[in-house]
Amino acid sequence: MSSTAATDAAHPRPADPSVARARQRPALRRPRDCAMSGVSAGLARHLGWPLWVVRAAFIVLTLVWGGGALLYAWLWAFVPWDEQPTRAAGIGELPTRRVPVAWVLTALSIGASLLTVAAIAPFGANGVVGVSMPGWVGGVVIATGLAVSAGAWATLVDRRDPVRGPRHENVVRVVVTVVLVVLLVAQLSMLRHTGVAGFVYALVPLIGIVLVYSSILIDRWRELSGERVRRIREEQRAEMAAHLHDSVLQTLALIQNRSGASSEVARLARAQERELRAWLYDGDAPGDGDLVTDLRDYAAALELDYPVRIDVVSAGLPAEQASGEVAAASREAMLNAARHAGGDVSVYIEGNANAVDVFVRDRGPGFDLDAVPTDRLGIRQSILGRMRRAGGSATVRRGAGGGTEVHLRYTAPTATAAESGGAAVRAADASPDEEAGRRG
Repeated sequence: MSSTAATDAAHPRPADPSVARARQRPALRRPRDCAMSGVSAGLARHLGWPLWVVRAAFIVLTLVWGGGALLYAWLWAFVPWDEQPTRAAGIGELPTRRVPVAWVLTALSIGASLLTVAAIAPFGANGVVGVSMPGWVGGVVIATGLAVSAGAWATLVDRRDPVRGPRHENVVRVVVTVVLVVLLVAQLSMLRHTGVAGFVYALVPLIGIVLVYSSILIDRWRELSGERVRRIREEQRAEMAAHLHDSVLQTLALIQNRSGASSEVARLARAQERELRAWLYDGDAPGDGDLVTDLRDYAAALELDYPVRIDVVSAGLPAEQASGEVAAASREAMLNAARHAGGDVSVYIEGNANAVDVFVRDRGPGFDLDAVPTDRLGIRQSILGRMRRAGGSATVRRGAGGGTEVHLRYTAPTATAAESGGAAVRAADASPDEEAGRRG
């Protein structure tokens, strides 16, 4: 037996292909870009089957005591959607459906209504009286059910579809309401032939109209429930923030004051305080990639590497991104302040959609830019030269109370200036022969 074990250890058996496929099988999730609900597409992707095979299996199982329909509804209710796409991907975060289900149901209800009205007309012409169950009652029930389904789908599903929306919902609701009103009028015209039974049949489309508009109440109730849950979460978050502010944040601030800005303990406490405040209060802050967020993250990283405390304050909503030249020049100014001045450094950002100003101030000994050797290109190229090439401006001067202040300013070019600049570049690039041909 020991020899057999040694042989198995020296020559391991190949893994079962079915087990390997099962491990590589994607999770059972519905794609957000789907035909109707994404159940068949998600199941086909999970099993590795063709999509048409899965749909055919649902149809065949539906013929067996409705098993396929029940399985489809169960998967629809419990299988989650794919993970949320990134915001930069384009079309929103909600699922989109290629098949206009509401319009398909509306068309079927219109067809059933026309057949029903066509059956009601000869019934009244023949003068038959006292029939308790006319043959067209089944058509009324089917047409009403289809109309109610179309209205409910448009309100509960298509309203949140970014491709359709509320306008699509209103149009579908108006159309199915007209269909149900036509059925109601057609049945009321038969009351003298059908008697009390006809009045009961006329209640079917009337109840259908009520159900079509009651779906609006369901949608509003769902929105109110979601808003109530969000409000409760915000209240709990506010209570937690208040408790942490009165305990943990105060303790971290006390540690910083007692340790001094240049100590290792103060830097660690400052970093923890910054992370905790960001988690508590920056839930609605701009996403990563904007100038303010980038400089705050960079300040936190500098505090861990240098004995410095950096406060980043912003006013307005600058449109400048973290990948721009203003952000690169600001980071260089902050690095110089942390490396050469230390202590307390303040960064003030003020801007709007058209311009942005960044002030970086330290309390170091200060310096004279003209006294810096010409071979030291950190400030001249990384700050002054970068802003000049970007079309902005940068100044370095001594602060009023000592230290150094770096002021960066950038104004976005207007459309007219950009067009004139592009025309000037094209004119400069044109050859003399082309210019002479245009003049001729």
